[in-house]
Amino acid sequence: MHANQSNQLNQSNQLNQENQAKLPAIVSAPFGALPDGREATLYTLSNANGMLVRISDLGGVITEVHVPDRDGKLADVCLGFDNAAAYMGESHYFGALIGRYGNRIARGQFELDGKRYQLDVNNGINHLHGGTQGFHRKLWRAETFTTPTSAGLILRYLSPDGEQGYPGNLDVTVRYELTNDNGLEITFHASTDQASPVNLTNHAYFNLAGQGEAGPADILSHQLTIPADAYTPVDAGLIPTGELRAVQNTPFDFRTPHAIGARIGVLDEQLGYGSGYDHNFVLNRPQDGALALAARVHEPVSGRVLEVWTQEPGVQFYSGNFLSETVRGKGRCYDFRTGFCLEPQHFPDAPNHAHFASTILRPGTRYSTAMAYRFSVAD
Repeated sequence: MHANQSNQLNQSNQLNQENQAKLPAIVSAPFGALPDGREATLYTLSNANGMLVRISDLGGVITEVHVPDRDGKLADVCLGFDNAAAYMGESHYFGALIGRYGNRIARGQFELDGKRYQLDVNNGINHLHGGTQGFHRKLWRAETFTTPTSAGLILRYLSPDGEQGYPGNLDVTVRYELTNDNGLEITFHASTDQASPVNLTNHAYFNLAGQGEAGPADILSHQLTIPADAYTPVDAGLIPTGELRAVQNTPFDFRTPHAIGARIGVLDEQLGYGSGYDHNFVLNRPQDGALALAARVHEPVSGRVLEVWTQEPGVQFYSGNFLSETVRGKGRCYDFRTGFCLEPQHFPDAPNHAHFASTILRPGTRYSTAMAYRFSVAD
């Protein structure tokens, strides 16, 4: 072989290796044992830009999200834990798939087709996020995939009739897909053999500044935009009253960007009930069912931006009011308001409010919805 041919071959091999390194990928590693001895797995998804997301088959939890700042420096912007055992404890639903019903149902009760159902009560007198043993504590069946532009994880779970008080066998599939445009797309599908409320979402906590050695700083300087003209006010138990209240001239008006902390301390009954923001916003969105912007968050120091997109009619904004210095994950302290959540959803307690969009899934129909976390940078 001539020298120039050898050089060309070496250059070609090097280029192929570089291109291969830039392809999206997914690898797995042990994540620890559950109380019954089953082993959980942690999957690491990466894209061509170096963005990295870690997700477990336990609860579908997103444990880490590493994204660049305006200088290209990667940092983990997702609150979470190091192992499966921590997620089986008081996890605050960090990063978890939520089901069968995201958010609260008053007294854990609803009536459906003339029958009264009693769900598990795990939030005072109310039902929250599917109950004590909701989807966030289930070991899902996992399947991985890659495409030229993405890496993904498909999770499946069959929720049996009567689980946490819900009727019917619910067959659920959730697909996570990390794309080369720094988006984490999540799609949800479900079918049932009996009518049942279904309201699935993801409960990731974010801090776009990243996490220092001691822990993240608070999220109060993050600039938040939510395109919503109204929200659903709540009672002292954080159950919607049924009213759709205009955000205008209230601390809930995020139609233009505001720092999360700008009005969080004002004297307001609704903020008092939640010890800050823990409310469902009624999104201004098209009626065609396409993905629409639910929220945009900008962290001004790092320049990181998170957009949340959804097909759902609402988004729950939670400002981390029940975190405290006793909450520790990844060797760090997750203190008061060091993370925020934006949870796309149908409205809380919808089975008990006939004028809210229905969350009842019936046999022969298919539940299908999508959301996305999309990351970028801004000046």
